Amino acid sequence: MINVFLMLALLVFVVVYWRWQTIQNAFWQKKYQAQSLSHMDRQVLLKYMPIYRAMTDADREALERHIVWFLGEKRILGRDGLKTNRAMELIVAADACLLVLKQAWPLYPNVKEVLLYPSSYYAPQTSTDNAGLVNYHTSIRQGESWPGGTLVLSWHDVLEGNRLPGDGHNLVFHEFAHQLDQQTGQTNGTPQLATKQEYADWARVFSRAYANLKSHVAYQMPHVMHSYGATNEAEFFAVLTETFIEKPAALKSYDPELYRLLMRYFQFDPIDWQRH
Repeated sequence: MINVFLMLALLVFVVVYWRWQTIQNAFWQKKYQAQSLSHMDRQVLLKYMPIYRAMTDADREALERHIVWFLGEKRILGRDGLKTNRAMELIVAADACLLVLKQAWPLYPNVKEVLLYPSSYYAPQTSTDNAGLVNYHTSIRQGESWPGGTLVLSWHDVLEGNRLPGDGHNLVFHEFAHQLDQQTGQTNGTPQLATKQEYADWARVFSRAYANLKSHVAYQMPHVMHSYGATNEAEFFAVLTETFIEKPAALKSYDPELYRLLMRYFQFDPIDWQRH
């Protein structure tokens, strides 16, 4: 009798294990299907998120569904005396969900919480010199993305990123792009892709574009992206994401092949949101 029970328990475990994502999605659909943003929520986004105002009705509806899910599944916590409110949570969630507009739940599966500081903050940092000595010091930061599932953001800079939607700078886009990068288990500028051919195309186009930016920065030649993108491949992807969404026409003109690569990955064209 015990053996039969154990066999049944093992069978149930195997079924649940292999069908877990389907079970979880069904749970989420039931949990969130009746939930939606309120009129006041939408007014906050209309006021503080210019891209939301310019989106098509279908894209805006998809973004709102993602926001509802995100706020139900992730924690947004204040730090250094900052008390978060609904408006702050909406703005962070909306910016984060924009990057994964065309993706299915779960969004950012590794992210557990977002920590909001009032403004730039001090963070401990270590470095090793040529003699092998480790130095401990602090640096001023606007945001961080940790592989363990925590993002840290300066609220002041979150607002600034939305206030100037065409300057190519958005802290939330930048840090959540790092999370997309980190989903592969590495932080190397290559997000999770569907096929070997996509990885091959990404490596070819991305490497060429990164080398091109480094060369342009070194020789003080014109470039569309912020020069910080030349730091390393991970920062290049994060800065490139900001540029793709906020300066799409300029990026498309500068490097059409790179633009097509990003459109294929994100599955949307930000230029569509600049025609309304």
